[in-house]
Amino acid sequence: FVVQDTFDPGVLADVICGLLPLRPPEGLAVLEEVHPVKRLRLAASYLNAQVDVTVTRDRIASQAQNELGKLHHEEMLREQIRQMQAELGEETSHVDELQDLTSRLGKLKMPDYAKTEAEKQIRRLKQLHPDTSEAALARTYLDWIMDLPWSGRTKDSLNLKRARTILDADHFGLEKAKERILDFLGVSKLRKEVRGPILLFVGPPGVGKTSLGRSIARALGRKFVRVSVGGLRDEAELRGHRRTYVGAMPGRIIQGLKNAGTINPVFMIDEIDKIGSDFRGDPASVLLESLDPEQNREYDDHYLNIPFDLSEVMFIATANMTDTIPSALLDRMEIIEIPGYTTEEKLEISKRYLIPKEYEANGLSKLSCTFDEPALLSVIECYTRESGVRELGRTIGTIYRKIARLVAEGNKPPKRIDSKLVTDFLGPLKFVPDKLQLKDEIGIVTGLAWTPVGGEVLTIEASVTPGKGQLSLTGQMGEVMRESAMAALTYVQSNAERFGIQPNFLETSNVHVHVPHGAIPKDGPSAGLAIALALVSLLTNRPVSREVAMTGEITLRGNILPVGGLREKSLAALRLGARIVIIPKDCERELVEFPDYLREQITFVPVESVDEAIQTALLGAQPLRTEGSPVKLETPTKQVKRLKPGAEVGRTGSSS
Repeated sequence: FVVQDTFDPGVLADVICGLLPLRPPEGLAVLEEVHPVKRLRLAASYLNAQVDVTVTRDRIASQAQNELGKLHHEEMLREQIRQMQAELGEETSHVDELQDLTSRLGKLKMPDYAKTEAEKQIRRLKQLHPDTSEAALARTYLDWIMDLPWSGRTKDSLNLKRARTILDADHFGLEKAKERILDFLGVSKLRKEVRGPILLFVGPPGVGKTSLGRSIARALGRKFVRVSVGGLRDEAELRGHRRTYVGAMPGRIIQGLKNAGTINPVFMIDEIDKIGSDFRGDPASVLLESLDPEQNREYDDHYLNIPFDLSEVMFIATANMTDTIPSALLDRMEIIEIPGYTTEEKLEISKRYLIPKEYEANGLSKLSCTFDEPALLSVIECYTRESGVRELGRTIGTIYRKIARLVAEGNKPPKRIDSKLVTDFLGPLKFVPDKLQLKDEIGIVTGLAWTPVGGEVLTIEASVTPGKGQLSLTGQMGEVMRESAMAALTYVQSNAERFGIQPNFLETSNVHVHVPHGAIPKDGPSAGLAIALALVSLLTNRPVSREVAMTGEITLRGNILPVGGLREKSLAALRLGARIVIIPKDCERELVEFPDYLREQITFVPVESVDEAIQTALLGAQPLRTEGSPVKLETPTKQVKRLKPGAEVGRTGSSS
């Protein structure tokens, strides 16, 4: 009312300014202004500013009141939900959950750093609302930490006789792997500290690498965990994801240990040679830490973000070959070669394991149906050509399924499975067994090759036609094999006089070397010796004994270098029926690991040079002249006497 009754500008300005909460500089400015109208305008500006402040304050207060009302409404709804859950008997108290986590943590035996991290997460969880996503992540992380076997372990069964019995009962052969496990048990029995070995089983498919890991776990009394990394390309699959990502979880190694429930299981990493890498990282690099005994005591998983001890885990990796495994990773593992099975071993495995298993699996346990040994040999050699026994088991199962069908149709099942019945059930032969040549041929040599599925026989043929020194190589030879053929020809040409060959024979002749089965690629240096002998046989007109097979890399000086896969190659020679196998001298040390029956049926002839191989393989071969002696060639008129297994051959003959 005072303002309404005041008409003097100066007085009105003074009244308004007296009512406003002015700051000292603002009040001083009003007092200094003498002109009444100007003072009134100044007071009006202060009044407008105060109105704006008041309006803003009221708007904020209104918004805050609305938010509080909304939160209050939500809290009321949550309380109603809790009341309904309580009525239904489904109430879950957040406080009880926190108390349960604290109680579980107090009972666990874990390292101090792990317990400290768990306590930190529990304190953080107490400050979070139970329905938020952060609380859910914290609870999941705590569950993982508390479920891991920080101290739980199984006691190793250190009874070596029992372990040997279990290993022999589960697998036939595989002596190297069995001996290594027994060595580990012997060391563990003498030492209190147990450090898990890191083994790599390398062998063709179907030889029992994975099942051997299960047998090892059973023999040791440990839990068994298997993880397949074939085709794995994401590093996070092994190392784990950071907890900041949605759906984050630990890597497969930590998951496997949680599932095992012990800190010392047998952990099998299957198909390690097929691991890959791309823009998501290199999983093989993760294994560098986990498979290193010096580093895996503090294995770092990205999800846990705290070290975990893997030193007591017994890691076993499997691979079909080592070529694709990084050298740094390969260096951390102890390689145990598991070769393919021989026919005799497959026969024994079929009798002990495959036939009883398939017999039971196909519902024939109440019937009496025996398998003739010749019929079983027919299945092994004519229907399944493999290093392992996986396909053999499936083929035997096919036969028993045919019999089960006969029984289901009301027919009388056979009591014996003979070769004729096998042919009726399986159809025509899938593989024709390798056979020796009918006679000794000139320019045809039996070579031996290694493949991922076992040893194979290669027939090397050489022929000479009129021409101007061209060398033709056919049969899908690889680059290394072609180079071996060129080296063999160079050696023969440089030693033509010693062999009784016209030195300039290439001026009027073309040489053609062919390896049959041209649709199958072939490569490797081990055919060099066979190619050289085929050329010498052709150019000296001397036949090669059909009972002799050979392998070895040749140099330009005629020296024979060692090659790999000798056991598999020897088994291929045995299947063929060859009685003499020429091998490099440096490979002679491997013979001690060959089975007795192989050494009894094959005469191995270690040689250091092509000259020694010629004396063994070429029929009617004469001692080669030394430098300065006259050339003396005689056309062979009779074949040398066939050698018996174990007999000495030439001047480098070797007994088994």
